[in-house]
Amino acid sequence: MYHKEKSIQIKNSASALYNNLSVLRIAPRRLTHFTVVHANMVNMVSASWDGLNYTHRQLQSKEPNVATSTSLIMQAAFCVLPSRDLLVVTSQKGIQMYESDGSIMVYWHALDTPETPTAQAVFARGIAAVYENYICVGVSSGAILVFDVPSKGSNITLSEVLEEHKESITDMASECSGSQECIANLVTADDGGNLCVWKSGEEFQLLNKIPGFDMSCSSVKLWKGTVVAGYGTGQIRLYEAVTGILHAEINAHARWIYSVDIAPFSGLLLSAAEDSLVRVWHMTITPETNSVEVVHLHNECVTDTQICGAKFCDGDGYAFAVTGYDLSEIIRYIQS
Repeated sequence: MYHKEKSIQIKNSASALYNNLSVLRIAPRRLTHFTVVHANMVNMVSASWDGLNYTHRQLQSKEPNVATSTSLIMQAAFCVLPSRDLLVVTSQKGIQMYESDGSIMVYWHALDTPETPTAQAVFARGIAAVYENYICVGVSSGAILVFDVPSKGSNITLSEVLEEHKESITDMASECSGSQECIANLVTADDGGNLCVWKSGEEFQLLNKIPGFDMSCSSVKLWKGTVVAGYGTGQIRLYEAVTGILHAEINAHARWIYSVDIAPFSGLLLSAAEDSLVRVWHMTITPETNSVEVVHLHNECVTDTQICGAKFCDGDGYAFAVTGYDLSEIIRYIQS
């Protein structure tokens, strides 16, 4: 179903972080941006669709009044809002927001770090663009910071802090189907496997809390009102977002899942784990019977590689890309 394409080289290898790959497709310019985190840097590659041109850029973690920051970056993700695209970078010190090509930093938010070191690490992780003008970012305390983003300029403001999770945020996702009918439009996950389902607005409203089972939920997606969550057990669970009903549980991988992704137009689901496997599934949601069906379609084995990022490169799932710990390349697969 898929075959391997030419890999894209990156300047530094990928760190072993959840969801360590972000992809932004820019159709008018026939370009795709990729970002991969390495220690205190973000490797950024812009690849032309004909495969002839590659542009590299490296972004360093920043903090005020320090020339070079050593604070580790936890995640880099593109946020697509109706009026603009931003690249959001989270680290142990704070949150940086850049124009999507990485050229200009438009906003910096410092995290509250205790004067004396505590047992609890401080970092930000989990990034999602929600609705018209919000970007949400998770923090190690379990809080979720909601930023109000104007259609242009740098007047980004912290509009709300959601304090429902008690453990570190691992990942979050907004409704990706584009449907306005879905009541829930944000799901957040934490290190205890707990999921919170939200409705965005002037004030974000908690719709549902799906309890975890003391196993980290490392990657989460929301599609057509269904939460798709990947866990450290190697399992994927599909819940109805608003009611928390468990639709399906898949024993997908032998080891810790690092990334799940959805191609919203086709219902293809991608899962990738420490067991070197990337799997492609197909989801069908039948609203009349309130049922979800999942079928396994394809496997790719990246031998001897701890996979840490996997993303579809387009909304149909025609191609996907994969990163692995200590690999200085982005491996790409395309439908045969």
